[in-house]
Amino acid sequence: MDRNQIIDKVKEILAEEFEADAGLMADDAPLLKTLDLDSLDVVDLVVLVERNFGFKMQTSDFAVIKTFSDLYDVIGAHVK
Repeated sequence: MDRNQIIDKVKEILAEEFEADAGLMADDAPLLKTLDLDSLDVVDLVVLVERNFGFKMQTSDFAVIKTFSDLYDVIGAHVK
C-alpha cells in the first residue's frame, strides 16, 4: 500500500467515523483539533487504525502523531 492509498483510506475512514470534512484533513493540519477529538475519540481512532491497517499501535506510535501527515507516516511504517 503506497502513501496515497493510505491517505485516501484514512480520510475515508475518518470522514465516516467522525463525520468530518475530508477537505479539512490537510497533511500539516493538527489531527486532534481538526477532528475535534476528545480522549474517548482518540481510543476509537486507534481501534480504527488497528482494524483497517492490521497492526497494533504502540504508545510510542501515537506519541509522535500531531498532524495528519504524522498519522500517515506511522501507518506507512507498519504497512508494507
